[in-house]
Amino acid sequence: MKTLFDKTSIGNIPLKNRLIRSATGETLAKEGHLSADLLKVYEDLAKGGVGTIITSFAYVVEAEQPFPGMLGIYDDSFIEEYKQLTELVHSYDANIILQLVYCGSYRMAELGGQEIWGPSAVENLQTHIQPKEMTAEDIVNLQKAFANATARAKQAGFDGVQLHAAHGFLLSQFLSPYYNRRADEYGGPIENRARMVLETYSAVREKVGTEYPVLIKINNSDGMEQGMTFEDCKYVCKKLTEVGIDSIEISGAWHHFTGRQNSYFKDDAAEIAAENNVPVILVGGNRDYHSLTEILNQTAIKYLSFSRPFIAEPDLANRWKNGDVSKAKCTSCNGCATLHGLKCVLHR
Repeated sequence: MKTLFDKTSIGNIPLKNRLIRSATGETLAKEGHLSADLLKVYEDLAKGGVGTIITSFAYVVEAEQPFPGMLGIYDDSFIEEYKQLTELVHSYDANIILQLVYCGSYRMAELGGQEIWGPSAVENLQTHIQPKEMTAEDIVNLQKAFANATARAKQAGFDGVQLHAAHGFLLSQFLSPYYNRRADEYGGPIENRARMVLETYSAVREKVGTEYPVLIKINNSDGMEQGMTFEDCKYVCKKLTEVGIDSIEISGAWHHFTGRQNSYFKDDAAEIAAENNVPVILVGGNRDYHSLTEILNQTAIKYLSFSRPFIAEPDLANRWKNGDVSKAKCTSCNGCATLHGLKCVLHR
């Protein structure tokens, strides 16, 4: 019988349990760089027993700086300071993976002088920012930026990277028929719309080799008209598996779900896991120890990731391991979601 506390591995990363802190925007960085408050967040998580931490996203292009308080990884100045972070997390026998992103038009605000890229010049439905359609040169440059960021992450001691291709950011937009209206080899059918993600992965692999773990986060669907469908998602996951992706985290349009629903991407994640020989991570609404144990034993899903529950209880993993398997305290109220550092308004 599988348990939440089995020892396993993703690629060459040994994992002490199946619990993962999913990437969470702490908004505590200082102009892209680490702060004492941010280090404390990661220390509390590692001390609390989680097996693997995926960082908040780190932007790979200096000019972007899409949200205040988010991490950067756009030049070599980050390598030495991130060694402090990775060594801290490793001292608690936990792993840490750096999430990489280019946000594009899904960002807080259009700052003066910045050139914001998109697959097409389509106004963002949420931010109302209209990006510049990327040229072939822009595409190559961004792929190189992801590759160079991965090399820096490796030098800094991160156990791997996760490409953020979900939640409406740029890699996700390339997969979306709504945002990607290109007439070249990057637009049209899913075989073309997937090209940016697959080429970015290839650029990363070429830079760091086949042994360094590379994960990806992807929507099960966009949950909107003319958005990426689940069939599109399945195609991309199949192709990524074929070229050697180390793990796939299945997310989606979480705003369609309520706090009363548990593990709301479970069925689609289970289908992806059954069809592909790759470790699948399930995120979204994971709260109940017993239900999660059932998921591990009734599906091919291998790992469970959490964001808000670890804001309410950084020591949730230790609590469950020590025998108190009552439900996570998080009520999904979203009171923690601020631009001034994450804090549970109910339990901390």
